[in-house]
Amino acid sequence: MYDNAVISIAKDAIWAAILVSAPILGGSLLIGLLISVLQATTQIQEQTLTFIPKIIVVFLVLVFFGPWMLNILVGFTNNLLINIPNLISFQ
Repeated sequence: MYDNAVISIAKDAIWAAILVSAPILGGSLLIGLLISVLQATTQIQEQTLTFIPKIIVVFLVLVFFGPWMLNILVGFTNNLLINIPNLISFQ
């Protein structure tokens, strides 16, 4: 396999991973920031307060963005499987 093909596959895999993980990480980051601001303003120092809202937000993000995320992964996999004959080189 050529070096360019490996680099291209790795680049596409990293890009797909970034696209799939961005909504979950962004939602979790946003709710964590909001809960931290709420804790700072009310001076509630409970460490476990952020877990339940983050779990709920991650579940909601998966419900809303799940089909899009699955579409990204299926597209990447289809592209990879279709290009297998082009990637194999006999010498």
